[in-house]
Amino acid sequence: MKNNLLSEKLAYSGVSNTPTHLHLCTYNETEVQEFSGNKFSDIQSGIRENAINWLQIHGLQDTETIRKIGNYFGINFLVIQDILNPHHPTKIEQYESHLVLILKLFQLDKNNQLHKQQLCIIQGKNFVLSFFENESSFFNDVTTAIQNNILKIRNRESDYLLSVLLNDVMANYRDIISTVEDSLEEMESRLLTITSASDIGIKIQENRRHYMQIKRAVFPLKEQYNRMLFSDSELIHKKNRVFFNDVNDHLQFVLQTIEICRETLSSLVDLYISNNDLRMNDIMKRLTVVSTIFIPLTFLVGVWGMNFKIMPELDWKYGYLTAWIIMIIVGWIGYWFFKKKKWY
Repeated sequence: MKNNLLSEKLAYSGVSNTPTHLHLCTYNETEVQEFSGNKFSDIQSGIRENAINWLQIHGLQDTETIRKIGNYFGINFLVIQDILNPHHPTKIEQYESHLVLILKLFQLDKNNQLHKQQLCIIQGKNFVLSFFENESSFFNDVTTAIQNNILKIRNRESDYLLSVLLNDVMANYRDIISTVEDSLEEMESRLLTITSASDIGIKIQENRRHYMQIKRAVFPLKEQYNRMLFSDSELIHKKNRVFFNDVNDHLQFVLQTIEICRETLSSLVDLYISNNDLRMNDIMKRLTVVSTIFIPLTFLVGVWGMNFKIMPELDWKYGYLTAWIIMIIVGWIGYWFFKKKKWY
């Protein structure tokens, strides 16, 4: 990995092929205007000083457009580099004129594979920028709320819009960690049944990978969000802190659920190992019972297989039939004994 402090070039380091395109929603108490385009020049004229300007950027391929957006809104060059790095850890940074939040969004596909993409939100006095690595309809409900002025969202400042966006992010975390928690509870139930736990080890590892990805994305917010919430920044107005407190409640719920999942995973691993020992003991017990039943039969066969010249049974007309009857009776007695003792 190159030292980004020694480079003036911007480069997207991810794998998404989504072409860069922009959607601007600018609003105030009386009206909403929307603009779309592939270049910053396509929507720049729609930005208004006396309104809240919410610019959504989908796809990070066009680094020059990202640079122009950053320069226009006074975004630090290093922050722009972080935006273009989808592997950047979760963080919240405060600058004099804006807040920067680098977050992760998660989605489970039909094959129970966890996919994530980076979301960067930058909030200033009269603007909010949201950078998506891929095409996304994640904030469509917020766009609808602005159009319909739900809860008088158009009458509020940009920090309120930020709290609404963060609520959507927390809802994503709640949904994904709840899905993992449900899966762990299902596995715990299956592990208590010896006969149904054949593929459970693979599922434990799969859910452990999901847990680790979610933990790495959410845990840094534990302290950083509190620092943002209780800072003296003028970007978050006192009257709107109640909405950020609500976001914090959701974050705390997610963090608690993550801790519960950690404990559940630990107990599942112990239970899985114990379950394997129990199944192995059960198999060994069955093999031992079968072997024990055949031990007296092997003894009889061994006796009758000795090559002594004088053995009355050899010349007896019903000797062969009698030998079979004796062995069947001995085998059945052994089986009945073990069945009665519930050893088989």
